[in-house]
Amino acid sequence: MACLDGASGKYRNFRKDDFEADWIKVAECRFSQVYRVKLKLWREQCALKKIDPSLSANSPYRSSTDEVSVIAKVKFKYLVSIYGLCSEPSAMVMEYMSNGSLDNLLASHTLMWPKKFQMIHEVTMGMNFLHSLKPPLLHLNLKTSNVLLDDHLHVKISDFGLITWAEGFKTKFMEHLTARGNISYVPPETFTQCPKPPGTSFDVYSFSIVMWEILTQQKPYSGSSVTKVLIQVSAGKRPNVEMISDDKPDECVQLISIMQQCWDLDHKKRPPFSDTVKTTEALSEVIKTPGGNQPQRDGNQEKKMDYPWLVSPAQKFAVPEMPDLPSDAQHGKDGILFLLSKKDFGNFRKSVKSEHTAVLFSDNNSLLHYTVASGDVESVQHVLSLGANVNCPSTRGYTPLIVAVVHRLHDIIFLLLKHGADASQGDKDQWTSLHFACQIGDDRTVRMLLDRGAVVDAKEKAGWTSLHLACQNGHESVVRLLLSRLSEEVVGIREEVQGRTPFHLACAYGHVSIAKLLLSKGADPNITDCSLCTALHLSAEQGHNRVVRQLMKNGAQIDCVDSRGYTPLHLAALKGHTGICRQLLSCGASPNPRTLQGWTPIHLSAFRGHQDTVLQLESQAGCVNAKGENGWTPLHLACHHSQQEVVAKLLAAKADPNVTEEGGGWTPLHLACNNVSFQSVLQLISHHADVNAVNWGKATPLHLAAQHGCIPIIKALLLNGADKTLIDSSGATALNVAQMSKQGEVVELLA
Repeated sequence: MACLDGASGKYRNFRKDDFEADWIKVAECRFSQVYRVKLKLWREQCALKKIDPSLSANSPYRSSTDEVSVIAKVKFKYLVSIYGLCSEPSAMVMEYMSNGSLDNLLASHTLMWPKKFQMIHEVTMGMNFLHSLKPPLLHLNLKTSNVLLDDHLHVKISDFGLITWAEGFKTKFMEHLTARGNISYVPPETFTQCPKPPGTSFDVYSFSIVMWEILTQQKPYSGSSVTKVLIQVSAGKRPNVEMISDDKPDECVQLISIMQQCWDLDHKKRPPFSDTVKTTEALSEVIKTPGGNQPQRDGNQEKKMDYPWLVSPAQKFAVPEMPDLPSDAQHGKDGILFLLSKKDFGNFRKSVKSEHTAVLFSDNNSLLHYTVASGDVESVQHVLSLGANVNCPSTRGYTPLIVAVVHRLHDIIFLLLKHGADASQGDKDQWTSLHFACQIGDDRTVRMLLDRGAVVDAKEKAGWTSLHLACQNGHESVVRLLLSRLSEEVVGIREEVQGRTPFHLACAYGHVSIAKLLLSKGADPNITDCSLCTALHLSAEQGHNRVVRQLMKNGAQIDCVDSRGYTPLHLAALKGHTGICRQLLSCGASPNPRTLQGWTPIHLSAFRGHQDTVLQLESQAGCVNAKGENGWTPLHLACHHSQQEVVAKLLAAKADPNVTEEGGGWTPLHLACNNVSFQSVLQLISHHADVNAVNWGKATPLHLAAQHGCIPIIKALLLNGADKTLIDSSGATALNVAQMSKQGEVVELLA
């Protein structure tokens, strides 16, 4: 193991046993797996990314220790730090990013506009730094899955500089990018026959697609084949700007303009990051969320996680939006706010009069709201002594107490409660101060609120209690406090949208200690939500091995089905959590249960390309020839979705290459040709797939290959006995199809 010494900044060797034994898989794609590991020496968590052995010397990926050690020296706030390489297993050791990838976040949460602007700016900061190096360090693989998020949802770019360009590497370069699902991020000039190496404009184009994904929270060219994307992008087609929400702020117009410049067909017209970063910085400042990053006031240096920019499918967390204080001296009532903005508390207290306490400012915020936000206890005491209404709500229903709770101003919280602040008064969404305190995990405030009469089981608008929030966010000390004031019946209380209990949430978010605590308090391990999902469904889907283990120890039903007919094994297989699949099967889970559509776990893992999971399921009696909807087997799904590695694994496990689906008589080879998956075609042919099989329209694989114009596939079919004279139901041969599709090279080959 080679690793960067935190003290000296030098590389040195580490043994495998320098890591603690508990390796937790946190991500998996088709070519790598990422584990959260802990270094014994540093007592710090790191990310260990296992490198695909196929990334050999003839690939465009850097693999030598010397090359990676150079990249590891590149340090910047918005770049993931690389610590070194490991030889057994072959892996890279990096900084651990607790909130995973931007790709996953965009799919699971709704971001508010200020956060979108901030993330776009932070990506430009990281890329501008890379391109400002001498010579510029190109990323060449910039995509949302390579943009990672730290504890506070700030962006860091990963996998930079791992792809290099060398003479004769263009084919390999394109193969690696397309195989990894990167086709949407590749600029059109790369598709041409020009051997010119990529420059900085390559990354600029990729950034434009990342921008579009952040602004729309959608995937570009969804449902289109690789071939279709290549054709459309080369012709100037780009993702649909109209998919950006109509509620976008005015400043978004400038971002859209930048995005469109960055994906210009002419690479020379794409602006450098050194220009873009100035505009994104200005826009990010303009739209910044008020009150988003307030300093700690209680001496606790560790800032707890709070996400004021997210609205998750499970629950929102709203931060009281305080308007900006005046930035220059003004007269009258605004002059008082100006003194607060300058933290001139002495003159503020001298200037403020009792009549000021009744004045309402922007969004119905009172003087007390602003004084609380300033953090000065003496000034708050003074304003209260002048008769300020301690429970006055803003337009959104935020009271001064809520403002103080969100910003952890403990002395002010105590003062407000002493002066009669209502601990159970809610905002317009019925969030009480206790909800906010439990969301951010402030047990000191929770205790104060409970001692002052806060209703412990109060529900907000969607039916969430404070216990729901504490369990979702993993605040064990808060959960213990709440449980000491709750009856056992309340532990099973449901929120009203999905019908989930606090126990569901603790398990879904992987908080095993809280799950154990709730079980000890009588939580039902098999309680279901509105979709009939149990805690085992949720934890298996999210990959929480320890929670799954705990649930099975406590009598969780292994083969329970949700409203779609999914068992926990289905969900683990769909997400590629191989270890959980192994756990479930070893504890007696049925290996071939079917969803309402007839899919087995092996179907779902094949569909998503999880080859290790496919092998695990097959080794524990998973049927590789099971037929699902329309008679599709796992091999059909793998070929249809171009999961080449899975195709190879299924065929090696005796999957039938000539099985026909019921909807149109298509074989896996038809699907592989239709999706231009050359490697899958070769695998199928080598396992005796019938190259002259006909579907219900009498089309052969050669007809489909001719339609798509894929010369390598056509040659492979012809070399293995494909009959050029066969006609489809319209009377056309493969040559006729090529002529109608204007595939000139194919016409010459088949003529």
